[in-house]
Amino acid sequence: MAMLKLDEIKKPIEKEIDAFEEKFKTSMQSSVPLLDRITHYIVKRKGKQMRPMFVFFSANICGGITESTYRGAALVELLHTATLVHDDVVDNSFERRGFFSINALWKNKIAVLVGDYLLSKGLQLSVDNGEFKLLKIVSDAVQQMSEGELLQIEKVRRMDISEEVYYEVIRQKTASLIASCCAAGAASAGADEETVKLMHSFGEKVGIAFQIKDDLFDFGLDDVGKPKGIDIKEKKVTLPLIYALNKAAKAEKKKMINLVKNHNDDPMKINQIIDFVHQSGGLAYAEQEMMKYQAQAFEILNTFPNTESKASLADLVRFTTERKK
Repeated sequence: MAMLKLDEIKKPIEKEIDAFEEKFKTSMQSSVPLLDRITHYIVKRKGKQMRPMFVFFSANICGGITESTYRGAALVELLHTATLVHDDVVDNSFERRGFFSINALWKNKIAVLVGDYLLSKGLQLSVDNGEFKLLKIVSDAVQQMSEGELLQIEKVRRMDISEEVYYEVIRQKTASLIASCCAAGAASAGADEETVKLMHSFGEKVGIAFQIKDDLFDFGLDDVGKPKGIDIKEKKVTLPLIYALNKAAKAEKKKMINLVKNHNDDPMKINQIIDFVHQSGGLAYAEQEMMKYQAQAFEILNTFPNTESKASLADLVRFTTERKK
């Protein structure tokens, strides 16, 4: 089966996504010219639109898209964008998706204030429209994302990480956001508590599979055929590496941890780590785990009646594990 492109998956809700983009732009407006310039820039560099797609398709399979769905999608985007702007400051990172980051163009102080502004806009949007359910779902996710990030800093820097801790980190850091998109979509369509929980669980499984796919990319080749190893350079512990380290003999494990900790900017040493992971079966193992979570997501999705939106959501789940970047 040919790999579906996101644009094709998006087709059934294209009109809604376009309308959402307009509403989202409006929800970011400010009377301060500097802020308006920056939020305009943020809107311009929008990504794949996967998050709004999860919100709208989830709403559709749980009763249908309402005005509330647009607010749910905007809330996710506002709070998520706020965390990204702050992340770039924390990581001292000057680029995001091929665009300059806010802190690269306008410095840290402004970036932090813009992040705060976006957060407050999200809170305002919810409170003004009485969207307390949605606010709870999305702010729970933001709390988890912060906790996951801090847990990673605390545990991972020591390089002594179990699979259990790894899953806890990615469940909070990555999966909680996709889970909140699906739960917010369901809640916006008026679904009952149980269905909202079910959709949250569905999104969490998809999010975990998505993150493992990201881990696997690190051991592939980049556009010029060199091993990527970006996560290794940043001393991030990924599932293939954890599996390889836990399988290795004590001396080899020590040697590899030393390479990741102290030689992570040497391309030769990075290649050594990548070879070690390849040879230990770390990639095959991670791939198998990714497919396990994908299967669990499908199990949940299959409890819903067959509709066009259900088929599109299934395609979106496949996309998360089959994407090329």
